[in-house]
Amino acid sequence: MRTATILLSVLLASCAPDQAQKNAPLPPTDTVLTRIAFGSCADEELPQPIWQTIAAESPNIFLFMGDNVYADNNRGVRVENFTRAELEFAYSTLDSHVDFAPFRASVPMLSTWDDHDFGKNDAGVEFELKQDAKELMLETLGKPQDTAMPNRPGVYHSATYGPAGQRVQIIMLDTRWFRSALKETDEPGAAGKERYVPDTDPSKTMLGATQWAWLKDQFEQPADLRLLVSSIQVIADGHGWEAWRTMPLEREKLYSIIEETGAANTIILSGDRHVGGLYRKIISPDNTLVEVTSSSLNLPWSNWNPDKDRVAETGPYQIGDLYGRANFGTLDIDWDKRQVVGTLKSDTGIATRTINVAF
Repeated sequence: MRTATILLSVLLASCAPDQAQKNAPLPPTDTVLTRIAFGSCADEELPQPIWQTIAAESPNIFLFMGDNVYADNNRGVRVENFTRAELEFAYSTLDSHVDFAPFRASVPMLSTWDDHDFGKNDAGVEFELKQDAKELMLETLGKPQDTAMPNRPGVYHSATYGPAGQRVQIIMLDTRWFRSALKETDEPGAAGKERYVPDTDPSKTMLGATQWAWLKDQFEQPADLRLLVSSIQVIADGHGWEAWRTMPLEREKLYSIIEETGAANTIILSGDRHVGGLYRKIISPDNTLVEVTSSSLNLPWSNWNPDKDRVAETGPYQIGDLYGRANFGTLDIDWDKRQVVGTLKSDTGIATRTINVAF
């Protein structure tokens, strides 16, 4: 009986999938990327059929941009007294999700987080369980190309693919671990001031000193095209939700570093807002930034506004209407034309918004 028990234990252990088997391996660093998919905001307790649509696009890689789980809304109830158990439940639910599991086994992914997978709505540097959240995120979504990331504070990292002339640098920021407290609005719910207002306190930080220094170094690395992934919107103005607009000095610092390092070939990707949108801002005569916001994979604005797919929000840098139904984004890179086509697509793969970017 003892021998049979040992043999059964060995058999079960050999059949148990490890993380390498669960997650598709990252592409070799010499891979020429031609199609990149991206998205954010996926409630792990709801169906996620959109993964099948994204997989059908055959992307070289998928960028998971935050709110990859909703740990503070377990079992449909908002969590007040947060513990590691909420994080474990959320990540284990995603880990075994019938829609997500086959996707992550076939499509390589790079990930960062926003607030709900970090752990708590709108949380920043003060959140006490961020190390727990990091451990669980890495266990579930896999480790990045940057082998130093698991052993340092935060989850910021980068990856570079392709030979010289076709080199894509992907920079995944962490806008949570180090981020200072936001300034609450004096008019809750007012248009443009819904929850937060800009704070010009020079002591406030979005990224923290170490990540800022790292980011400047990243922009100085050789690349033909750069993708800067921020879980929250960078360029967008015109609303009072979380965004870089809440720390205008930090946003200007970002623009200045892009200018100083000559990183004019940068496209910004963001999530968080439960809507999709396109933005463009001229930061200097020689540098125009484009941002594509893709959100949400299965928890879009239309869930609360079922008769509408267009969102009545405008801003000085917004291009066209926002898209309020479930969506994901793709970037198609034409290396011969030196052009990127950025597209927001519906959950059935229909193009809803498109922008062309030369680089």
